[in-house]
Parts: sequence; C-alpha cells; structure tokens
Amino acid sequence: MSTLFCLSMLLLICMLLVGGRKGLRSFIALFINFGILFISILFMADPTVNPVIITFIGSVLISCVSLFYINGMNVKTKTALLATGIVFVILLVCIVAFTDRFMIKGFGEEEVAELSMFSLFVGVDFSKIAVSVIVMSTIGAIVDLAISIASPLREIYTQSPSLSRKDLYQSGLGIGRDILGTTTNTLFFAFFGSYLGLFIWFKDATYSLGEIINSKVFSGEMLTILFAGTAVTLTIPVTSWVTAYFLTKK
Repeated sequence: MSTLFCLSMLLLICMLLVGGRKGLRSFIALFINFGILFISILFMADPTVNPVIITFIGSVLISCVSLFYINGMNVKTKTALLATGIVFVILLVCIVAFTDRFMIKGFGEEEVAELSMFSLFVGVDFSKIAVSVIVMSTIGAIVDLAISIASPLREIYTQSPSLSRKDLYQSGLGIGRDILGTTTNTLFFAFFGSYLGLFIWFKDATYSLGEIINSKVFSGEMLTILFAGTAVTLTIPVTSWVTAYFLTKK
C-alpha cells in the first residue's frame, strides 16, 4: 500500500509540474474513470443486467470525464465527443457481429487449471462480456486520438479562418496520418506486453505455431488489437470531418 501511495504521489507531482492545473485535473480524472470502470464491473456481475448496455453507459461517462472535465466545454471537446460516439457505434456493431464467429467467449484451456477449483455456473453471458472487454480496451485510444486531432484543427482555424472545410479536413487527415503509426504501435505493444508471460508459457509447453494461432486466448488478444486498430483508423477521418464541419458551419 505504501508503494502504491508513493508512486501515486510521484505521478501527481510530475503531472503538476508538467501540466499545472490541467495536470491536476488529469490526475483526478484518472481515479474518476477508475471508479466508473469499477462500478461498471459490479453491474456486469449481475446476471439480470446486459453487460453491453453497461459498457455503453460507462464508455460515455469515461469519454465525458476525459474530455469535458479535463479540457472544458468548448468546440474541440464537443466535436471530439461526437466523433468518438460515431466511431464507438460503428465499433460496437462490428464487435457484436464478429465476436460469435471467432468463438472467443469464455475461458481458454490455458486458464482451466487456475479456474478448476471455482464454479463456472455464474449466470453471465460470456459472449457479451467479450464485447465489453474489447470496447473498454479501445475507448481510451479513440478519445485520445479524437482530441489530438480536434485540438490542432481548432488552432489552425483560429490562425487561418479563411480556410475552407475541405482544406481543414485535409489538414486533419495529415495530422492523423502522423499519429496513426505511433498509436497503432502503442496499442499493439501494450496488449502483447500484458501477455508476455503467456508467450513464455507457450514456449515452455512446446506449442506449435498453429496451436498458438488457434488458441482462444491468443485469438481474443489479436481480435482486440485488430478492432482497436480499426477504430483508431476510423477516428481520423470521422474527427477531421466533424471538426471541419462545425468550425466552418457559420
């Protein structure tokens, strides 16, 4: 506990030195979003509640906190939220359509030994839980990229208000292309880094390449990465168009 407190204070000091008042808000928003996520998980444990609906509500609240509490209510945060919502709906439809086809719900055989002492009759629809996991793993990257495009577009339009909607849209695409490669790599290594122990286990268990690819755990992780990459890619044109439209609407 003392170690966690010291690390939290170190993070707070760094965010205050770098971000000032906004850094403090970012630190507070981190714990607010953690609380939203924790409450969402508690609701998902209730068999009478649809996890997808809870995920949708939780993602909207997390997006609002990340955008409005930290950056205030302005054009860039409103357009970023609208773009996030559009991409989120598209992502949710695709995830629901493809999750059952990939058969990633439930636990893999690599997890059976750890769960053998527990009862698996918990009354929860694991196909919907799989949808919730993918969405929750992706929503942060969507919000981050949306505000990263909306904010510089607003500054560009402030300095050059004579720009047309098409020029602003092209500027947004140019900004997004510069961010896309690093964001995709960040998602890829963040997800795979959390499963480094699993890869070592695959090696020690002498899994062949075909067995690794067909493993439920590996397939679920790859599906999350692919959906996250697709959502991040879609966020660029959607945010660019929405921001350019509202900035030049007058």
